[in-house]
Amino acid sequence: MIDNKALFTIGYGLYVLVARQGDKDNACIINVAQQVSSDPLQLMICVNKQNLTHDMILRTLKFNLCPLSEEATMKPFQHFGFQSGRDVDKFAGCEQELRTENGLLYLPKFINSVISCVVTKSIDLGSHTMFIAMPLEARVLSDSPSITYAYYQQQAQARRRSRRRRQEEMGLRSLRLRLRRRRAPRRLHLPLVQAPRQRLQAGGVK
Repeated sequence: MIDNKALFTIGYGLYVLVARQGDKDNACIINVAQQVSSDPLQLMICVNKQNLTHDMILRTLKFNLCPLSEEATMKPFQHFGFQSGRDVDKFAGCEQELRTENGLLYLPKFINSVISCVVTKSIDLGSHTMFIAMPLEARVLSDSPSITYAYYQQQAQARRRSRRRRQEEMGLRSLRLRLRRRRAPRRLHLPLVQAPRQRLQAGGVK
């Protein structure tokens, strides 16, 4: 028997993975990246085969790994994780275009470092491909701690609770307003009584 909850105890980070093929830049969110050796220095990432970024790395053999920091809002997750690069240009309207020496983009904020890598080996894992890669360039951009998947889930739950509280407060205000309207005394609408019109003439009243 496998209790899937046991798998949730494994620690994960969250990363923006950037690739470029031809003139197209793209990126996705991944949660598996790790240094696997020191001599030679090698990293490992796992990428879902359904992602366009996966196919671009498979063809170009290079990528930028950008660890998200705890300063990240929901914006990078929505932008790079909840839509496909096959349908949209994920870097359209980017406030600042920053590239490493390999020509790939990295985010101007929300990350604490960027690591540029060249792929040396790929391993088919079924739903995912594992890429073994050597770093060619690495920069520290912020001292903010790297975000973990557990931290992301805690923040997401806090946002959901806050949203529910706001909805409940709005519902209570709406209910109070309806009750006030029901309790308010209704105005009595009486027919307008008009005096008979009399025409005054020089000779008197007719």
